[in-house]
Amino acid sequence: MVTISLNLQLPHKGLHLLHLDFSLGFLIQRGLHSRNKKAMEFIAKGWNALQEIDRVIDYTEPTDARLHPYYRTAKESFELAMEVDNSNTHARYWLGRMHMKYQFPGACKPIGAALLVEAADMGDPDAQYELGCRLRVENEEVQSDQQAFYYLEKAVDQLHPGASYLLGAVYLTGDCVKRDIPSALWCFQKAAEKGHAGAAVAYGSLLLKGPCRLDGCRPSLEGIMDGTAINSCYVRKGAEVPEEWTKSKRGSKSNKLMKKRVKSVESPVEIAKNMFEKAVEAGCDLGLRWLERLEDEKKLQAAGAD
Repeated sequence: MVTISLNLQLPHKGLHLLHLDFSLGFLIQRGLHSRNKKAMEFIAKGWNALQEIDRVIDYTEPTDARLHPYYRTAKESFELAMEVDNSNTHARYWLGRMHMKYQFPGACKPIGAALLVEAADMGDPDAQYELGCRLRVENEEVQSDQQAFYYLEKAVDQLHPGASYLLGAVYLTGDCVKRDIPSALWCFQKAAEKGHAGAAVAYGSLLLKGPCRLDGCRPSLEGIMDGTAINSCYVRKGAEVPEEWTKSKRGSKSNKLMKKRVKSVESPVEIAKNMFEKAVEAGCDLGLRWLERLEDEKKLQAAGAD
């Protein structure tokens, strides 16, 4: 405020208006940062309380009175975070999730659903994923599949790993949408890159099946040689093609160039192996089984060659 009063005393009108705008903008940004920081502190406090509840809830009743102090701390913390910064989507998400998941005094599922919808519409990927999961339920009175698909796609646009994995499963099975193997592979790949073990296993296992088994079409020999078949089968429409798949210019019929292209494209088996290794690093036993299966296949091929 002192800065503003000093600027108002400057003789040059344009200069003092410029300084006034700058000072107000700085103060507004500073205030937003301060509110956001305080809100995140409240959210962290509430999250810690929920973590403590999750740690012991399997060994007691969900309505156990000993959990009430933690419920109260979490609820009040998230509410305070919303009071401090009403635009904070994380506070809405956690408070909404709390109303939907836990049986605490005052829990209300409609309130939780409304908070999740607000957070999702404001662009929070966790809320979008949570809504997508909860809307995908069998309910004869409510047709919610398309709405669930809408929120899942919104979360996938922000590369949410859980949403990418679930949407990949939807595309793979053709549940409520047209079956789309390339899109399923793209979703699994993005989720695997974010550390999702299940998506890594799904992506690797689908790669091992190959394009012929996945979509029922047989790519041309030229398409296999120059990589176009791999691109069309393994990359979602609109996705960026890896550089190593497009190093050479397509369309040439030179056998020498075609051989170079084959060498530049990483084998689907190698890609799958890398995915299974990522899954094992994340603690997934299924990834280890797939690695063992690959080793067995490799030994059988070596024995057959001998």
